[in-house]
Amino acid sequence: MKKVLIATFVAAFLFWSCDTDNLESQIPQEEQQKVDLGVDPSELDRMAENTEGRQCHSMNVLARQLQENSGMLQRMQNIETHTRNFKKPGGGNGNGGGGNGGGDPDPGPDNLGTITIPVYVHVIYSTSQQNISDNQINSQIAVLNNDFRKSNSDVSQVPSEFSGLAADSEIEFVLAGVTRKSSTTASWGTNDSMKHASNGGVDVISPNTHLNIWVCNIGGGILGYAQFPGGSAATDGVVISPQYFGSQGYVSAPFDEGRTATHEVGHYLNLRHIWGDGRCKQDDFVSDTPSSDGPNYGCPSYPTVNCRSNDMTMNYMDYVDDACMYMFSEGQKTRMRALFANGGARDEMIN
Repeated sequence: MKKVLIATFVAAFLFWSCDTDNLESQIPQEEQQKVDLGVDPSELDRMAENTEGRQCHSMNVLARQLQENSGMLQRMQNIETHTRNFKKPGGGNGNGGGGNGGGDPDPGPDNLGTITIPVYVHVIYSTSQQNISDNQINSQIAVLNNDFRKSNSDVSQVPSEFSGLAADSEIEFVLAGVTRKSSTTASWGTNDSMKHASNGGVDVISPNTHLNIWVCNIGGGILGYAQFPGGSAATDGVVISPQYFGSQGYVSAPFDEGRTATHEVGHYLNLRHIWGDGRCKQDDFVSDTPSSDGPNYGCPSYPTVNCRSNDMTMNYMDYVDDACMYMFSEGQKTRMRALFANGGARDEMIN
């Protein structure tokens, strides 16, 4: 677990358009906490060596955005401070030991109720297959609802060690609209060009109050990527290749059960990868997820041991196949819901 450094912020900050401008003023100086939110280049190099398993480029995109946007890291620090204070009096942050007795103590009801996120899906296609059907889109919304509400049938496979931590995040999704756009671009890459009509893509719609998902061929074997809270509103949302979106229609095994969107929306809601994007001491900022040395791929057997503890390989934020991921943890639930609390980075979605 990364050591948490306590610091007093003494400068005025640049603020994100999604109403993060009041975060700092609401937090007493003695409770402001600074943590390492950056990206380890060596970890990106290590992930690049994988050419067969799940490829999520959210951390690569984060590294690029942090270089391009000088104010983004501070905005993320503000969001992290807000998240950690939201957890109180729940206690611990950072990787814990897992198990039914580990992790964050229950901070009690957050009074947010069931959160409903409206979703715009932008289908950008250069072939008829990529112009996915409404049924395929609806299947993805159904998967998101099942996974985030813990109503997925495979949650019963969670081993007893972690069963007490499997969480109903009380977050739901409703389709707000679908846009379709034909394009001559065969693959879009990860530079966010699909998010701008000026580049032949589709502009974001109401990012303060809606989740935007662009479905287009990313290329390079990349399944998807998401923007973390704190980035530009003009590029806020998730990008997924069409063959990994939904659970029916034009889908490709072993990523054909809609879990790529579950994983990427997890990033959009401020979750890091389960191994903390580093080695055993790198933090994912959730204390009930065990430390791990790196991602798991395929369908690993239980127990899979790293860093002297059993990996939570079945967590949606690992890199395993769709059929082998089926839970968020209670700590992850708390982290996601902090975004919607008053002053949170996505509070306009419910206020």
